[in-house]
Order: sequence, then structure tokens, then C-alpha cells
Amino acid sequence: MELTEQLVKKTKPTRIKHLRRIAFMLIGAALFSVGLEIFLVPNHIIDGGITGISIMLAHMLHLPLGIFLTVLNLPFLILGYKQIGKTFALSTLFAVIMMSIGTQLLIPVQALTLDPLLASVFGGIILGVGVGLVIRAGGSLDGTEIVAILINKKTPFSVGEIVMFFNFFILGSAGFVFGWDHAMYSLIAYYIAFKMIDITIEGLDQSKSVWIISDQYRDIGDAIVSRLGRGVTYLEGEGAYSGNDKKVIFCVITRLEEAKLKSIVDEMDSEAFLAVGNIHDVKGGRFKKKDIH
Repeated sequence: MELTEQLVKKTKPTRIKHLRRIAFMLIGAALFSVGLEIFLVPNHIIDGGITGISIMLAHMLHLPLGIFLTVLNLPFLILGYKQIGKTFALSTLFAVIMMSIGTQLLIPVQALTLDPLLASVFGGIILGVGVGLVIRAGGSLDGTEIVAILINKKTPFSVGEIVMFFNFFILGSAGFVFGWDHAMYSLIAYYIAFKMIDITIEGLDQSKSVWIISDQYRDIGDAIVSRLGRGVTYLEGEGAYSGNDKKVIFCVITRLEEAKLKSIVDEMDSEAFLAVGNIHDVKGGRFKKKDIH
């Protein structure tokens, strides 16, 4: 009986997790479809990657965009299934199919604006949020990312650099198909989408790791706890040059708290060593902020 209850307890969180992932991918694919069909495509503005190629081919061959989005992504999905993993490939396949269906359903809907600048800005925002939600759910909406991951394993270039290299040629091609002014608007849309993906994945309340080395470590640590409400950890360190033992303060804060923390450190010890880095995900421990009385 106890074993059955334990299995039920474990199954519920797993189901909720799967349903959450599916919901994220559905919403992300729907937003991506809206960004394309309501903003970018009617204004002859493209996105990067397979999506950009699909938009140009659909325009030149007068065929539905959804066909190219599915067909062109399939080879990369097969590649991803073999090289990256079953879950990622199936999640991406689901998201791509939903995106293709979404673009097909939205064909009769009129564009919200025919101003290319407005279309670039708002289309880029909606596209970026959509892609970000799908990535958070463990999938992707573009096959070039899969290629970039595979090339990254065999070359010194990062995934971002490889994707940028591909998109340089794809966005440049838009100049020959739609004209150079539309190619420049496409670049604006791509840049905004790129930034929105980061914000969607990391969140506006992005976490930051902080490392502080100071002889006044106790005072600084106490001030962080009492004035920011954040927990701190004291680590043992040793100066490579001096050989002296050092105490290192480690803590995690939000981006909005960074300025206040710097002022606390400067107030306690203006000569303290301070390093701040971005963190994409924080889980467990005592990161939740304490109430300050």
C-alpha cells in the first residue's frame, strides 16, 4: 500500500511537468506563428535560419509557408534524433508541426500593420518570446540550431557564432528576394527576437552569482544578510601570490539587487575584490529571499 502511494506521488509531478512542457511548446509555437503571419510575412520581412529560407521559398514558389517549415526542418530533426537525443528531437518535431499548422490557420487573417518598422519590432518581440518558451520546454523551432550544436562539438566556434554565420547569409539573401530595405528590417527583427529569446529563457529577474574577497568579510556578509535578505556562504581560499588564507563570500542575487550589493561592499571595504557573473538557472538551497524587518 505504501509503495503504491509513493508511486502515485512520483507520477503526479511527472505528469504535471510533461503537461507544462506541452503547454509551453503550444504557446511558443502559436506566438511564433502570429509573429510570422500577422507581422513579418505580409511585410516581406524574414527571420533567420530555416524560417527565413522558408519565407523566401514560399514567396518565390507561391506555396504555403507551413509546408517549407516542416519539410526543411525534417532532415535536421532526424540528425538531432540520432546525435542529440530522442526527447529533444520529438519535442522539436511537435513544436515545428504546431508552428506549421498555426501559420496555415492564420493565412486568412489580415496583417495588424503594414509599416515595416512596426512589423519588425513587434514581430521580433513575439517571435523571440515564442522561441524562448519552446527552448525552455526542451525543444527548438529551427533546424540550424541542431546543426550548430553538432558543428560546435568538432570546432572551436560557439553555437551562437555558428548560428550567426548561417544567418548572415540567409538575411543577406533577403536583399535579393525582397529588396535591401526589407533585408535591413529583417536584421532589426532578428536582433530584437534574439534579445527576447534571452529575456524569455533567463527571465527579467535574472540571477547573478557574486564572489567577494575582503578582510572585512564578516561585516560584508552580515550586511548582505540584513540589508538584502540574501544568504551568504563563506568559502576557504588561499592567495596564490601571498600564500595567505582568505575568506571568500559567495552569494546569489537578482539583477535588480546588484547596484545595492556593490554599494554595500564599497561602503564596508572599498579595496575588496568583487566579481559578478550571470546565472541561467537557480534551484534548491536557500535562494528564496528572506523577509527583512
